[in-house]
Parts: sequence; C-alpha cells; structure tokens
Amino acid sequence: MKTILTIKGTHCTSCKMLIEDVCSEAKGVHSASLDFKTGKLVVEHDATADMKGLKKEIESLGKYKVV
Repeated sequence: MKTILTIKGTHCTSCKMLIEDVCSEAKGVHSASLDFKTGKLVVEHDATADMKGLKKEIESLGKYKVV
C-alpha cells in the first residue's frame, strides 16, 4: 500500500532525515520518502501500519503539522 501525506514545516535535509527515520521505526512501514521542498511524504506500508499513530509521531517532533 502507498499513502501520501502532506507535512507543513519541512525546509531542509535534516527535516527529511528526521521524518524518514521516524517512519522507518513504525511497525508495518516498509519505506518512506519525503520531498522537503513540497512537504510530500510517500509511505509504503502494509495493512498493519498505524497511519494515525505515525501522524501523531511526526507531529510530536514539535515543528511539523500533517495535513
């Protein structure tokens, strides 16, 4: 499965690495790729992935908003 999320507040490669790292640790997520210029995050995952939980994890970093 593929889910595309838009994340507000991304602006550099550090944002990209931080968000991709959080995604890589989430259960059921196979890969994640963020374009920090557009804020588009593509998440490849299986049915066991908790996407609501992943959104909360990203937002808990403090500087990002998943829309």
